[in-house]
Amino acid sequence: MFVTKHLGHVHACNPYLWVGTAVAVGYAVYMTLKCKSASAAANSDAKKSCVNQCVKKDADKVVDSFDIEDMGAKTVFCRCWRSKKFPLCDGAHIKHNEDTGDNVGPLIVQKKGN
Repeated sequence: MFVTKHLGHVHACNPYLWVGTAVAVGYAVYMTLKCKSASAAANSDAKKSCVNQCVKKDADKVVDSFDIEDMGAKTVFCRCWRSKKFPLCDGAHIKHNEDTGDNVGPLIVQKKGN
C-alpha cells in the first residue's frame, strides 16, 4: 500500500487497482473490434442482400431520367425496387413492408397546387 494526498485528504491506495480497469478497457476494445470484424464479414455477403433483385440486371447501373414537362400533375416513383412498372410505383412496397418489417414507400413528385 502507498498513501496519496488528494485535495487535502489522505487515502491509502492499492497499486493493483489499475489491473481491473485495464482488464475492463481491454475487454471493451476486444468487443468493439470483434463487432467490427463481424460487420465486415456480413458486408462481404452483400451480393446475397442486393436491393435490386430483378430490375435491368444486365446493366452496370440502373439509371432512369424523365423530362419534367412530360410528367403529369403527379408521378409516383418506386423506392423498394419491387415494382413491375419500375421506376414507377405499383404499390409493391406494401407487400415488401409486410414481409420484411421495412417501412419503405414511394417518392411522390407533384406540381404545386395539386
